[in-house]
Amino acid sequence: MGVTAIVGGRVLPIEGDPIERGVVVIEDGRIVAVGGPDTAVPEGAEAVVLADGAWVVPGFIDAHAHVGVWEEGEGWAGDDVNEMTNPNTAHVRALDGINPADLGFRDAIGGGVLAVNVNPGSGNPIGGQTVALKCWGRTVDEMVLRQPSGLKSALGENPKRVYGERKQTPSTRLGTAAVLREAFTQARNYMAKWDNAEPGKEPDRDLKMEALARVLRREIPWRQHSHRADDIATAMRIAEEFGYDLVIDHGTEAHLLADLIADKGIPVVIGPLFTTRVKVELRHRTMASPGRLHAAGVTIAVTTDHPVVPINFLIHQVTLAVKEGLPAVDALRTVTINPARIAGIDDRLGSLEPGKDADLCIWSGNPLDVMSRVEVAYIGGRVVYRYDADRGEGVFTEASAFAAPGTTYEPGA
Repeated sequence: MGVTAIVGGRVLPIEGDPIERGVVVIEDGRIVAVGGPDTAVPEGAEAVVLADGAWVVPGFIDAHAHVGVWEEGEGWAGDDVNEMTNPNTAHVRALDGINPADLGFRDAIGGGVLAVNVNPGSGNPIGGQTVALKCWGRTVDEMVLRQPSGLKSALGENPKRVYGERKQTPSTRLGTAAVLREAFTQARNYMAKWDNAEPGKEPDRDLKMEALARVLRREIPWRQHSHRADDIATAMRIAEEFGYDLVIDHGTEAHLLADLIADKGIPVVIGPLFTTRVKVELRHRTMASPGRLHAAGVTIAVTTDHPVVPINFLIHQVTLAVKEGLPAVDALRTVTINPARIAGIDDRLGSLEPGKDADLCIWSGNPLDVMSRVEVAYIGGRVVYRYDADRGEGVFTEASAFAAPGTTYEPGA
């Protein structure tokens, strides 16, 4: 793939101070150097990108979205987000329902979101396995970063409504918690049978139990949909009972328990923040919540819950959170390194560091400024998107289309 050097921009490594007139060197799809203006540009670099006046930023990551499994503009045919046929569908995988042609992936890239953690929906108490993906690829298999990256579960209003209308368990919060405890108890028993089985007499494989066992072994986190403070408390209670790694998803009232969440070291994927109070659990929604959680010491990631909020608006939610108290100096961590760590992909994404994937964007200015735009987006060191000023729109392309060997160009020119 050769060498590309991006020079002269304001480089935001995330895990380090901003670098004025910085240099980022990319080789064979990975970052090999990040430094100041004295950083050497390798001789024979295939492309030198002049980023003067621009900002060079890691690709954003949405830690909780349904892009690909809840497609826009497809109606029923593109809705594969909820397998609402049993309260426990731990064995289903978001991976198997993702359509890479969903328009949401292209919207994501245009908004600087180059990776996403795709979750099943929240209709079931146990909804299925999540997957972390890049937002570019012909098949979902080319896009995968981590599979599975977690196991989705839901407390509160959604499963209570879905199964209550069927006069079936769970029809209450009591019943939902009982479904979770029963599933984990069965998984413990399943694990014990395997641990104590004689060679050749192992029990039959159970895909639901296998998935739950991965949670109990702390191989993947339990992704707990919970809005109200009482549901968040239930999530923490059950996690302590069974001993697994918990992530709070949505966390609309998490700020009311911020000190308790911080003490337990539980991350919160908060959002969507643009929505109105469309259901009871969102009565206390506030843009101030990210700032309050951050102040308490909670690790947070901001989410669109796409398509609830369009995924390209991810950074605008962060901007409004800054307006309401989230420190600007920490804001970009909520859509870069924090979601990378929550999804278990921080060895590859989330910051600009040598050895990590060259997934980054050149912005016209500060991404927190609503007037800034993505000028160029790289995934795996390849240019997949650029903004065409003459056409007034983004263009998806291959790197060779405008960064041929020996080419020097300026983003937006």
